[in-house]
Amino acid sequence: MSQPRIDRIDHFVLTVADIDATCRFYERTLGLKRVEFVGRVALAFGRQKINLHRAGHEFEPKARRTLPGTGDFCLIAATPLDAIVARLVDCGVPIELGPVPKTGALGPMRSIYFRDPDGNLVEVANYRGRHRRSRRGTTARRSR
Repeated sequence: MSQPRIDRIDHFVLTVADIDATCRFYERTLGLKRVEFVGRVALAFGRQKINLHRAGHEFEPKARRTLPGTGDFCLIAATPLDAIVARLVDCGVPIELGPVPKTGALGPMRSIYFRDPDGNLVEVANYRGRHRRSRRGTTARRSR
C-alpha cells in the first residue's frame, strides 16, 4: 500500500474572543474576505480559509484546548513584503519582528511577525530566489 499524499491546507481554525473584531482586523490589514456558511464565519484568501470559533461557543469536533491567542501561523503573500509592512504601519499594527530571513516549506523566505486582536502570532512572508508565483496561483520553481 502506498503512502498517502497530502496536497495542501484547506483551512485551519482560530478560537477568538470577538468574531466581528477579528474579521475587521484581517479585512483591513491583509485584505482577507469574511465569508459566512451554515451559521459560521471564516476569513477566505486564495484557495484557503481560516474558520473562526467564538471562545466558549466552539463547533464540534474541536481541539482539546481552545483559547484565544494560541495560534501561530504563516501566510505567504503575493504582495511584496514592504507593501505589507507599510499597510500594517498605516493601520497602526506594530511589527513584532522583521523583516527577517526565514525558511519555509519551499525554501528561503523573508518574513514579518505581528499579532492580531487576540494575540495570535501572524507571520507574513515572501519566498526568495528560485520560487515564484505561477499563473495558477501555486508556487513553482524557476528554471535555472
